[in-house]
Amino acid sequence: MNIAVFVSRSTQFASRWALPILLFAIAFVARNAAAQNGYEGPTGIFVTPLAATAGSPAHGAGLPAISYHVLAGGPVIGTWNTVSLTEGFAKRFEVGYTREDHAAGNDATYSGLWTDGLNIFHAKAIVVPENAGKTKWIPGIAIGGIARTNDSNVWNGANGQSKTNGDIYVVATKIVTQTKKVPLVLNAGVRGTNSSLWGLGGNAPDWTARAFGALGFVFTGPGKSTIILASEVAQQPQRILNTSSTGVKSSLLDIPTSIDYAIRVVPLPKHKLNIDAGILQAAGRVAPTIDLKARARFAFGITYGF
Repeated sequence: MNIAVFVSRSTQFASRWALPILLFAIAFVARNAAAQNGYEGPTGIFVTPLAATAGSPAHGAGLPAISYHVLAGGPVIGTWNTVSLTEGFAKRFEVGYTREDHAAGNDATYSGLWTDGLNIFHAKAIVVPENAGKTKWIPGIAIGGIARTNDSNVWNGANGQSKTNGDIYVVATKIVTQTKKVPLVLNAGVRGTNSSLWGLGGNAPDWTARAFGALGFVFTGPGKSTIILASEVAQQPQRILNTSSTGVKSSLLDIPTSIDYAIRVVPLPKHKLNIDAGILQAAGRVAPTIDLKARARFAFGITYGF
């Protein structure tokens, strides 16, 4: 059963990218399988990767998957829009690029901390295919990395602080079909990261290991559509790095674990179009006097794999 899990993005389609990307994706609906880019571009869930890659033949490159996502971060953080292109190779590898743009919030005190967008480059390799050796219980295992550049959000770039951060991760994914009518998607991994909230919060003080995981339930919907309900958890570095004008580095704020609840709809089995929606709980009151108001933010996404 070739199901790759879902996930989410925001309902604020007021972005200048929303309509053209939506029309572009729908215009090319065809063929088979459900490929999906995560928010940052890798094949995956909302903000964490799966042990799967963009579709490709056994030898050579496949056709790319393109996606648009919008995260309504709220009145403080603002709205984030991403456009991603991901390319698979030899059924085991993928590389891609994502451009993430930012529309400012309207909070007079803190919205100014988020300014420009950033560039995201990613790569992934499957080291153990799912059900290797003709078994039914071995999960797929993959390793990958994400590099973010021009990340000038929050304090990045101030007083010589780096605008670059990234992740290195290993992830295992298993689709459990023994549950018959409602297959399960199990996903778990660990990432080493020096970024806060996937770069949206800037840099973390140090590299640290953070766990992530997801559970999805796969249902057959009307007209042979597929509906996936899922929840995802991703630990975050607890603090954000700040460098003072005198070069003194300090750790600020208190960033909680991120959780999202999402639904993915695959309209028809032969289509490569995926439509995602959900709610992300990111960061609320991160200090006694600072509330980022991002604990229940809507997200929307659409992905088409050629």
